[in-house]
Amino acid sequence: MPEIDLNTIKDEVMKLHTAVYEKFGYEMKYIRPPKGEFSERTINYTNSLGYTTVMWSLAYDDWDENNQGREDYGKTKILNNIHNGAIILLHSNSKDNSNILDEVIKQIKAQGYEFKTLDEFQR
Repeated sequence: MPEIDLNTIKDEVMKLHTAVYEKFGYEMKYIRPPKGEFSERTINYTNSLGYTTVMWSLAYDDWDENNQGREDYGKTKILNNIHNGAIILLHSNSKDNSNILDEVIKQIKAQGYEFKTLDEFQR
């Protein structure tokens, strides 16, 4: 994002906003910069478009479709790094995530944590 011009950012964000609304009926208000790459300019610009930038506190290399079959690795990464207020970034193209998500959610809840939307989250 830091390397592209503001018109391209607006075009891409608005296309995403429209797609999310058409598919899920949800008005986007949060944005995560792709790859976590941002600059003061891009944050200020997406803010001016009405979005709040939210980063993650926990991620791992789940996005690589050629590096799947590491379910125990994924579970360990997630469960060893969970904490109050954690925002977990999991990529939807990961078969490992699909396979472990139910178990991971149950284990996190068993530890006493709750899952909340960003709107419900209190600082």
